[in-house]
Amino acid sequence: MVNTPDLLSLLGSAISRAQQHLLSLQSPDGYWIGELVVDSTLCSDYVAFMHWAGEVDPELEAKCVRHFLERQLPDGGWNIYPEGPSEVNATVKAYFSLKLAGFSPSHPIMVKARERARALGGIEKTNTYARLYLALLGQVPWDAVPTIPVEFLILPRWSPIHFYTVSSWTRSMVVPLAIINHYKITHRLPEERGIKELYVSPEKTPRLHAKGLKKLFIFFDHILKFCEDHQIRPFRRYALQVAERWMLERVGDGNDGLAAIFPAMLNSLIALRCLGYNPDHPLYRKAEADFKDLFVEDEKGFRIQPCFSPVWDTAITTLVLARSGLTINDEPIKRATDWLASREVRIPGDWVVRNPKPEPSGWSFEFNNPYNPDADDTAMVLLALRTAGYESEDPGMYDRGLNWLLSFQGKDGGWAAFDKDVTNRLLEYVPFADHNAILDPTCSNITARVLEVLGTYGFTCSHPVVVRALRLLREHQEFDGAWYGRWGVNYVYGTWQVLKGLQAIGINMDEPWIRRGRDWLERHQNSDGGWGESCASYEDSSLRGRGRSTPSQTAWALMGLLSFRDSYRESIRRGIEFLLKTQNKDGSWDEELITGTGFPRVFYLKYDMYRNNWPLMALSLYQQRLNAQVSTGASRGTVHAEPEPALTTRGSGSGLRPGFGLLKGFFTKLSHG
Repeated sequence: MVNTPDLLSLLGSAISRAQQHLLSLQSPDGYWIGELVVDSTLCSDYVAFMHWAGEVDPELEAKCVRHFLERQLPDGGWNIYPEGPSEVNATVKAYFSLKLAGFSPSHPIMVKARERARALGGIEKTNTYARLYLALLGQVPWDAVPTIPVEFLILPRWSPIHFYTVSSWTRSMVVPLAIINHYKITHRLPEERGIKELYVSPEKTPRLHAKGLKKLFIFFDHILKFCEDHQIRPFRRYALQVAERWMLERVGDGNDGLAAIFPAMLNSLIALRCLGYNPDHPLYRKAEADFKDLFVEDEKGFRIQPCFSPVWDTAITTLVLARSGLTINDEPIKRATDWLASREVRIPGDWVVRNPKPEPSGWSFEFNNPYNPDADDTAMVLLALRTAGYESEDPGMYDRGLNWLLSFQGKDGGWAAFDKDVTNRLLEYVPFADHNAILDPTCSNITARVLEVLGTYGFTCSHPVVVRALRLLREHQEFDGAWYGRWGVNYVYGTWQVLKGLQAIGINMDEPWIRRGRDWLERHQNSDGGWGESCASYEDSSLRGRGRSTPSQTAWALMGLLSFRDSYRESIRRGIEFLLKTQNKDGSWDEELITGTGFPRVFYLKYDMYRNNWPLMALSLYQQRLNAQVSTGASRGTVHAEPEPALTTRGSGSGLRPGFGLLKGFFTKLSHG
């Protein structure tokens, strides 16, 4: 038996502070946007670009140098996520940038970095995208870079492999890279600025090597290089025109750069130079301005964001605030929902090639990326708008958005991010597929989020769309009860989202296969009451569900557990305690680690809003459960908890739910100081 009024009072105070903190971050236009924090490779790529273009900004380069020096690890290398090990591409790139900036190879920083880079395999172990910049600056031969033929864009749609059989982010990178690959404009460096010392075997030129089926594609790459060398390319001129037109349409007005993401935007600047666009050309100036908008500088130093996330951040924060008690009558919610509704994409984007039937709709992740709306953002926006009670001036918006979303259900019953059925596994063997995301397969977390949306529209478990989605979720459940997290780290993210989606669609949460997901979350709770999981879990499955506790991952796990009826489990009590203990006086939470996923094992990102919006959601859901318990039968301000069999032997004999006496004491202590 727990003193509910005291508990509700403490929760109410924490929730109010968290609400006020989030409201203080809202822009005048109504949206929220948090910084996306990533690794050092973005600054490395930009330093390389400045030297290739012959337009080095000494002040900006010095800021990048400080960025590298502050992030160098004790072993001399650079990693791609906090607390992660040194990674070969990040280390080679950072070393090269410092060399370009004038650092002597005998400098102690460079000696350590060089030793670490070589220990990781050196230049020979770098991936396609690292080698591109090395080739542009004459550090590797173009033979060591996979050929990306521009003719790829004009392969017929009936072919099993063509331009629209790869993911949207791959398309946005491939087009400028294919143009660059055609021209191969190389800026030769003075020998003292080069990095030949990073070759582990200097006598050998790095080549493309592979085993198995990938070896066949390497053979095709050799054929393409032979054709390049002997000018056997009858469709090249036409293909270049198609590539240029495709890129210009997505760089011009109405777009925040090519695909509005860093790699494509930077590569488009190089491609425009290759095509002969002068730096003073209006189109180039726009592309450059869009790119430089990604620069961030404050008291923490200079860094570059990979993109902007206003639609995503605003949708989540609106949903969180609505579920925490704010309504459409509150001015911040009204402004946020108006802004979200205004961002609906109403033109046919690249998705229409594989999914031509629905009326154009959907929402993109960024401010302006009309060619690439995605299912995850669309689901989150619809969920936020409906939860907030937004009444659109366009009566067809909700149905249009829903129909667009439903049309993306794949053959296997799930939803992917940007396209429908981009799943040809053969493409994973092409040489330039080493960014680990050439396809866009369906994933559990997006599928479950769509189910959560469908629940708000009144769909039930008997609907054919839902039946197919549920089948996929059962198939994707792993041996231990967890689900993989494609867009968040990792199994904590995937498992929470699936459990929430299942609960929202109205399935019986007592089914054994579903309870296995709850059991997995509880088994992986940390001793401090929180949950955490490292990006390392994508590479080492033994690390799944393991890591230092973070507010966002703790909130995800709690929301997964709160998807079940029993809200008074010890695990939930301890998780709530963790969030209350770690909240700052201003209502915020601190989070150093990365919990967002770009490309598993390749690129991760920290969503700065996650540390504040998701914990508020978890606390609010718990508060609502307590309020519901009071209103449906608890009398005299007490809550009677259902016993948890595994913990009943730990009771004190007083009839109290195990652990809640500790919680009450904790809350009493908090309330007095």
